[in-house]
This record gives sequence, C-alpha cells and structure tokens, in this order.
Amino acid sequence: MRCTETRLLLGLASLLSVSCSPAAPAHPEDAVVIGALLPFTGSESAIGRNLEQAMLLAIEDLNAAGGLDGKPFDLRSRDSHSSTERGLNQVLELLYADEDAVDYLVGPEEDELAREIAPDVKALDVFHMLPGYAAPSVARSETRGGWMRLAPAPFDVGCALAMTAVSEGITTVNSLAARDDYNTRVSSEFTTQFVALRGRVLPSVTFTSGEHTYTKKIESAFASNAGRTLLAAYPATASTIVTEWTVSGRPGTWFLGPALRTDVLLANIPTGSLDGYLGVSPSLSLRSECPLVDESVEMAGCTTENAAAFIDHFSRRWDGEAPLPAAHFYYDGAVLIAMGLVYAQATGKEMPLSGYELQKIIRDLNSPENEAASWRDLSSAMARLRAGTRLRYVGAAAEYEFDDYGASIHHFMQRWTIQGHAFVDLAPIALTCPGQK
Repeated sequence: MRCTETRLLLGLASLLSVSCSPAAPAHPEDAVVIGALLPFTGSESAIGRNLEQAMLLAIEDLNAAGGLDGKPFDLRSRDSHSSTERGLNQVLELLYADEDAVDYLVGPEEDELAREIAPDVKALDVFHMLPGYAAPSVARSETRGGWMRLAPAPFDVGCALAMTAVSEGITTVNSLAARDDYNTRVSSEFTTQFVALRGRVLPSVTFTSGEHTYTKKIESAFASNAGRTLLAAYPATASTIVTEWTVSGRPGTWFLGPALRTDVLLANIPTGSLDGYLGVSPSLSLRSECPLVDESVEMAGCTTENAAAFIDHFSRRWDGEAPLPAAHFYYDGAVLIAMGLVYAQATGKEMPLSGYELQKIIRDLNSPENEAASWRDLSSAMARLRAGTRLRYVGAAAEYEFDDYGASIHHFMQRWTIQGHAFVDLAPIALTCPGQK
C-alpha cells in the first residue's frame, strides 16, 4: 500500500519538478548509479555543494581505478531543500522512477527525512549510506534494506563533551538546544553522561529554530549560572543566538556542538565573540595516528597527515576549495559502496546487490583482521578486491570498523576552539564513557 501511494506522489512530484529543476547532466550508459540527496537550497544550503564535490571526486577516483569490472560509477544528485516535506519528493523520485531508480542511496543530511524514507528503503531492499552527523542511529538488525552510519553518533558527541567538562574541572552544566531530533539527542546524551561522570545538571532550555528572537531563551539558559552551557543548534540559528548573546553582555560560558564547526557560523557572528570556547566534532585522525599519551585524562596525541592529504587532493580538484569535515565522510561513503560491490561481483554475487547483502559485505570487509587499503591507492585496492581479497578501508575520515548493525565505531573525538575567524584544533579525546563500544 505504501509503495502504491508513494508512486502516485512521485508522479505528481516529477510533473512539478520538470519546470522547476535545471536539466540533469547526461549520465554514462550502463553506469552503476549512486543516488545522493543533498541540501543545495534551504537552511543547510551552505554545505550541499561541498558534499557533492566530495562524492564526485570519489566517483572520478573509482572510475580511474577501473570502476565495477569496466562499468563506470555515476552520481545522481537531488536537492533535499533542507526540508522533510520538499526533500521527500526528491528522494522518492530517486527510489521509484522507472528509468532512473537507484539501488544505492547516500544522504540525506536531515534526520527527519532519513527516518521518513526508512520504510521505503526497507520495502525496496535498497542500500542506504548515512555519512551525515545528524543521521539517525543504526541500532537494530534488518533482513531487508541496509543502513550504514559513518559519523559519530550523539552518544559519542555527548561522551566527548562530558569528558571535556570533567577534564576542565566543571561541576555543573546545562544546554540551550534546538528542538530537532539531532540536537535534542546531543543535548540529552551530554547531560546524561555528565551525570554518569558525577557532575550535576542544571535546568536546560529548548527552542524552535526560526524564531524572531532568542533573547528570553538566552536569559533562561544562563539564569542558573551553570559552569558550561552547551549550544546545540545548526549554524544559521546559532549565529543569531551568539549575536544576541554578545549584545546582552556575554553572560556565562559556552560549549559548542559539532554542527557549529563551519565557516558559516564564523562569518555571521561578531568577530572574537566565541574566542576561547571549546567544541567537539568527529576526529579526522586515523586510529593509527592517535597513540594514547596520557591515560590519566584519556587524552590522545594525534597527527593529521591522512586528513591533510585528502584536503590537498580535494583542493587540487576544486580550484583551491577545502572540504568541510563532513565531506570526508561523504567521499568515504561512495568508496565503501564501490568496494563492497567490486568484492561482491568478484565472489559471484548477482547484481544489483540488495541493500541487506551489501551492508553485510561492507561490514565483513572492514573487519580489523583484514589487510588495510587506503583511499590514496584505489587502483591497487580495486584490483585486489577483483581478485577476491578481503580488504578493510582506510578512508579520508577514518579506518572503518562497524558494529553488528552497520554503525561505524569511533574511538576519538576532535576538540577545538575558535580564534578570530578560524578554528584551532586541540588534542583529541579518547571515548571511554560507560556504555562506549
């Protein structure tokens, strides 16, 4: 019933999109198509093109490495409009269009939209790669559809923030959090794990993004005089909050959530207003680049040579533009799909591969006992996969290992601060909270 209704909706959406969307570029014949749903317009539009560039770069690198037994990989992108309602029509077109339906989907960034399409992914047995920070959690086994989550979960973010607070000698915290699934979960995990580490949580405040002013919310959040207040929001709203907070005299002290590590925030707040405040985001250091140097505070001394090499690779291709941290995960998402398909074909699997089968193959390939293969030498990696050799992927963002449900296992989070109009990395922190994988 749902599929029938969806097809009816898709037909209407396709008619509406003919006059509104630019003409799609020609695609190679007989290509293995990966669909991507990205925010090119709307509140998150600042990141959409950068994420697509990362995936296009991955497609180029994969095709230079021979594609899927000579067949090229191709990317078909659609605009989520940073909206569940408007993005739904676009993703349904990717999933149900008779001639252009995709078997392998990447994105969206929007948590609610990803949840909305989960029944369709399962019904069609599609593979769904979720590289975004705000992607839904992956915490149950399925026999149809295949979900994989690449970025750290809210649990990891909350753990890193709570551990940072303890290491800073903070005894009380609260949060000012947007009422969306992702930021609400980040706030909840932070306060829950701070209590587990024997800290005290003071009353927190929530708000709805898009409000005319947040002055009263700011006053309420800082009225309890918490040692740190977590700002859990997306950049457009956070910039308004920080500006109003600055005008009101900068009461209290912030922690900054992972979605705020973007130049969009820095460009829209008073210069220097957040100097010295701490935030956390996914670490782009490989686990092998992070020897533990001080077990008493669980700090890690990490190098970033692998991430720097990818930044250089990306910048050379895109006229000096640098990849956002999230773009590293989107590049890796496309490569992981391709590696799974190449190995599946080499071992006699019938194509197109179901989502359930592809998820299991990618999990098995990325077992720690398998030999490593780097994004920097995909030609060699693909040749060995075609010969049936099991290889785990050392990507632009991480050395991948997945739990039984398809969620990437993370061991470190990056701490950072702000100085003027720049983010400055601090020592990453190892994740050792109760319940950590």
